[in-house]
Amino acid sequence: MPTNYKIKTRDEHFSSDGPKRILALDGGGLKGIVTLGFLERIENTLRERHAAGDDFRLAHYFDLIAGTSTGAIIAAALATGMSVSEVTQYYLSMGEKVFNPNWFRKGIVRARYDDKKLRTLLKDVLGADTKLGDPALRTGLLLMTKRMDTGSPWPLGNNPRGRYFARAPEKDRVGNADYPLWQVVRASTAAPAFFDPETLIINEGSSRKHAVRGSFVDGGVTPFNNPALQAFMYATLDGYRVNWPTGADQMLIVSVGTGNSDPESKPSKLAAQGAVKALLSLMDDCAVLVETMMQWMSSGAKVSHIDRELGDLRGDLVAPAPLFSYARYDMSFEPDEVNRLKPGLPEKTIKSLSAMDETKNLLVWKELGELAAREQVESIDFPHKFDLPPR
Repeated sequence: MPTNYKIKTRDEHFSSDGPKRILALDGGGLKGIVTLGFLERIENTLRERHAAGDDFRLAHYFDLIAGTSTGAIIAAALATGMSVSEVTQYYLSMGEKVFNPNWFRKGIVRARYDDKKLRTLLKDVLGADTKLGDPALRTGLLLMTKRMDTGSPWPLGNNPRGRYFARAPEKDRVGNADYPLWQVVRASTAAPAFFDPETLIINEGSSRKHAVRGSFVDGGVTPFNNPALQAFMYATLDGYRVNWPTGADQMLIVSVGTGNSDPESKPSKLAAQGAVKALLSLMDDCAVLVETMMQWMSSGAKVSHIDRELGDLRGDLVAPAPLFSYARYDMSFEPDEVNRLKPGLPEKTIKSLSAMDETKNLLVWKELGELAAREQVESIDFPHKFDLPPR
């Protein structure tokens, strides 16, 4: 079936006029399969909206897809032109192959999981030779990681006008465009204690001996495990050189979570370690802050409850007018909510749903994400002003 809308190139997504659409995908380990449940519903909703066939892709609709950690895996796969169904099948295979604990890896002295299988799978799916700056990518892509040796968050994007996009031979600096896509995704997923850090060459120097290397870990240990706020800044702050206009009629940001942990459960087998538990707590705090900021600056049909004191921030707009339209999709793993969505799950299973690396929960998470998406994702969340223009 021929498309009745224009399919843009990566550069056209960045530079063309008209309203802009951003998709932001949270980190959360294997719980990323929950995200895919929401994305399947979103893809079907948008396909129907545009009277499109099976060849419709989220990369056609969204001008920028941002991802952190497991969200980076999904974002990169979508940006290459994969359908949600294709990503889901790959994701299920990845979970079973990569998250296979080894008795000799306790996650204290050594990372809990060996990254060799993850590297192989990322190369197979994203392409061993595909670069972050490859113009064959179907849309804008932003991946969140953290350089541990300097302590700085690194948002790595494929905007061809970006300051650090191109190589700088006179300074021996490697351009962001030259990093292998699989390796940037691997860096974004290097969760401390779960996987070893990823090394990227920042500056080649006059010789291999003088090269500057950075040690990169999971973007979830920055304030942007939910990359929605970073994506908004990337799209609008002068320094990033994207420079998209703001306004409720000019920008739509759709943010998708991986499921909120039950505060009464242990998030993972590593939670007994004080440092890991403190880190997870900080990540939760950052998630609340990001969601507060996003709702504070925007308008939209989908808003969530921040806390008992703040409510859902209706009427608390920080600017004279909304800076963007916004929709956030997520679910809770608290027992009452899980039982409401899918009655009859064993109590032991429900208690384990907050862990990020329980492979036995993959199909349960997938079904819960699909059930939550049926309740939450509606056509009204995608105002007609953001429809793709006809050919």
